[in-house]
Amino acid sequence: MFLRRGFSETKDKVAVGKIKVEEAAKKTAQKSKTILTDIERWQKGVASTDVFGVPIEVTVQRQQYGKPVPHILVKCADYLVLSGLNSQFLFKAEGDKKVIQHLVSMYNQDPNASLPEGVNPFDVAALAKYYLASLPEPLTTFELYDEIKGARSSIHAMRNTLKKLSNVNFMTLEYVTALLLRVSQKSLLNKMDARSLAMEMAPVIMWQKERKPEFYRQYWNHASRSSSKNMEPATPHGEWDMLADESEEMDASSAIPLDDGMPIDFGAIEVVQCLMEQHNAIFTDANETVWR
Repeated sequence: MFLRRGFSETKDKVAVGKIKVEEAAKKTAQKSKTILTDIERWQKGVASTDVFGVPIEVTVQRQQYGKPVPHILVKCADYLVLSGLNSQFLFKAEGDKKVIQHLVSMYNQDPNASLPEGVNPFDVAALAKYYLASLPEPLTTFELYDEIKGARSSIHAMRNTLKKLSNVNFMTLEYVTALLLRVSQKSLLNKMDARSLAMEMAPVIMWQKERKPEFYRQYWNHASRSSSKNMEPATPHGEWDMLADESEEMDASSAIPLDDGMPIDFGAIEVVQCLMEQHNAIFTDANETVWR
């Protein structure tokens, strides 16, 4: 009887051990799969938590937020409406390199993070611009570039054309232009009317494939290009290599210029201006964004 009990206990222990091994194997396999996915993302230039340089649909899909708008834009907009509308030359004034570095890194590590207390409105506005500029495709999409540009003189045509956008692109475009409209309504104080805002924001909202806004890359490579004529050509950089301190000559707190030197796309400027000035009439199918 004792032998039988011993064999039974041993059998049970073996069974339990087998189950634990199988569970451990499943966890290891899942972990390996996750690691592989992260490696693949890094090979493509982004990490599994990144928001900068990532398709907007991916960011919205994995965030813990109900509104189909990137959380980083919501945080920036809420802060600016509360604390930055009266700031002169908002969205035109340059951001601070050191602060932008910190904010970009923070949101790439935690897409649901909140803005630090005491952050400057100009840095928040610049952060929003950099996020839009980092998208692989503009909010208006490459496919609809010509059609949207051609519809800028008709509210009806613009409304129908924008309906062809995905829900995420449409709602984010509505959200961003609602914020710009709110800023323009304080133009007597902040010196930024609808036209001025459109000139600043059009390059990061609507562009063609060959005219992606890459002013940040030009800026960060400037010192290394001009430091020596005998230097070897720089190797290609990722979209957000601008965050690395590539030059010791550059002050860590220097300002970031937001001008890429590209020819001005007046058609895109007129589109963005139209989306602000005729916002409520164009975005009738969206839940209008309202800040109290």
